[in-house]
Amino acid sequence: MTPHNNAKKEDIAKVVIMPGDPLRAKYIAENFLENYKLVNDVRGMYAYTGEYKGKRITVMGSGMGMPSMGIYSYELYKFYDVDTIIRIGSCGVYDENIDLLETILVNGSYTPGNYANNLNGKDIHFVQATQTLNSKINDVANENDLKLRKENIACTECFDPYIENIDLLLERFPKDKNIVGAEMESFALFYNAEVLGKNAACILTVVDSIRNKRALSSLEREQSLNNMIKISLDTAFELT
Repeated sequence: MTPHNNAKKEDIAKVVIMPGDPLRAKYIAENFLENYKLVNDVRGMYAYTGEYKGKRITVMGSGMGMPSMGIYSYELYKFYDVDTIIRIGSCGVYDENIDLLETILVNGSYTPGNYANNLNGKDIHFVQATQTLNSKINDVANENDLKLRKENIACTECFDPYIENIDLLLERFPKDKNIVGAEMESFALFYNAEVLGKNAACILTVVDSIRNKRALSSLEREQSLNNMIKISLDTAFELT
């Protein structure tokens, strides 16, 4: 156990599906898992372990932002011997050619922030997902006739719609990375996985377009996530 997780070590599976919202973890457990049980409720960050097609899988919320994802993913890798975390979440896009509801498989995550420097003194701002895991996810998506876009994403410290001048932020992004949008957790997850020798991936549904000023409603966001959930769970099944 840790200060943030009261699950026993044996309560957590080797593969964890990690939405940001703990209530989404509850939704996944109730609608996709069998014989599930709540194994953590500290700070309302629910974790459930159950069976998907007979394979043991954990789903757990990460909270919002790199500090929260950094804590929970680090502890899962370091103290619970988790091998693989697949983040599923939402993102906004800057690229006008990407439509709402498209699904992005993140290749690499760039942050202008200092998560790596704070963790271990490294001046690192771009880190990739585990490429073998991404290949597996892509294969699973193809088998289910689900289309994924493989893109680089920004991991920011402010919610995009609240940023006063988005162009100033975009000017700081490295042009060679062709960053198409942003979310707030992937860099911390990928960096923890790299530091600790683990596996990490991130699947995102596009829920708003910064340039086109379009966004999904709360209900549309909820309904749109099932493709990501299906891909992540079927990948977890293949890995266990």
